[in-house]
Amino acid sequence: MARRVMLTIILGLLAIHSTSTQQLGKSLRIETPNRDCIAGLESSAARKSCQVDKALREEKELLRAIDEAVRQACRSDIFSGTVLVAKGEEILFRHACGEASKRFHVSNNIDTKFNLGSMNKMFTATAVLQLVERGRLSLDDTIDRYVDESWLPKDVTSRITIHHLLTHTSGLGSYFNRRYDESSRQLFRRLDDYKPLIRDDRPAFEPGQRFRYSNTGMFLLGVVIESVTGRDYFDHIRVHIYEAAGMEHSDCYEMDFPVENLAIGYSPAPGSRWKWRNNLYQHVIKGGPAGGGFSTVKDLHRFALALLENKLVSRQTTERMWKDHSGSAYGYGFRVAEGPTGKVVGHGGGFAGINSNLDIYVDTGWIVAVMSNYERGAIPVARRIGTLLARLE
Repeated sequence: MARRVMLTIILGLLAIHSTSTQQLGKSLRIETPNRDCIAGLESSAARKSCQVDKALREEKELLRAIDEAVRQACRSDIFSGTVLVAKGEEILFRHACGEASKRFHVSNNIDTKFNLGSMNKMFTATAVLQLVERGRLSLDDTIDRYVDESWLPKDVTSRITIHHLLTHTSGLGSYFNRRYDESSRQLFRRLDDYKPLIRDDRPAFEPGQRFRYSNTGMFLLGVVIESVTGRDYFDHIRVHIYEAAGMEHSDCYEMDFPVENLAIGYSPAPGSRWKWRNNLYQHVIKGGPAGGGFSTVKDLHRFALALLENKLVSRQTTERMWKDHSGSAYGYGFRVAEGPTGKVVGHGGGFAGINSNLDIYVDTGWIVAVMSNYERGAIPVARRIGTLLARLE
């Protein structure tokens, strides 16, 4: 497996809100097994500006500030994508900018499908907890009951539980390794196709000891779903998550088919005459349990509502899913945080040319979905909106 490299990136976004001198800065700890693939993402708030933003006293003032911030990010070309802000069912703000295809100069629109990156983990985790509610499996089950030795040896799987996989405490790593880099993307379409990438993975510590973000671990939950249900993972998610939540434009689309209104991801390439490079030869040809699918901001809003309204799992299960189980701000397939606006849950996703984020403000009812076909395009915008929401009195 490729040697992991730890990077610390300071993102500074100045003047995203013209009435404030506050910087939108984030210290991001990124663990990457190679130069192109992000295996884990942690964020911490930047220091407050010496000039404190004034409070926003009315919702309409908040929405004007959000509109100004998003449009400034678009004008500066640091953001290309879509933004949706809702209070419960009511969509109060939505905006699209940038190009879905720079080659053909096709503009993004509010229904454009963007890559989710790791956000598929929310769907996989929710589907697993549905099976737990139905008595089909237990969180304490060791995964050797569902994952045979063509994937990993029994002396590994017999020590790892469903709980460990859901909380990233299994000790397993990421299948985005050297073998993946050196393989044709066309080899990986079904879950079984990933066996050569996973079978040599071993826990870096005794399962349950600590948190280690793991794409392999979440992927294996997809294998568990197939084993328990006897159905293809993608079909199962399509019925029990997408259709159940009313998400009509979400799926793990195969990139060698002409899917309509789908954005191509872009990374800066300042040394080239075109200034950008697309991610078609870096990205998976089809996403899976750990990430790589596509959705829209409107579908993410529907997903958030379905969870808040207990349409996918019960309230008791949702509360368990949104509990920090390891002290690492992570529940069962969801990031969990507490801040000035109360509890915020969701997930982000990043890869070359990809950045998306969903924030569900559990205590206040706000839902913020930001999707971008620029790497690191969505998170700064989502964080700025979060800062503005915290200023609403």
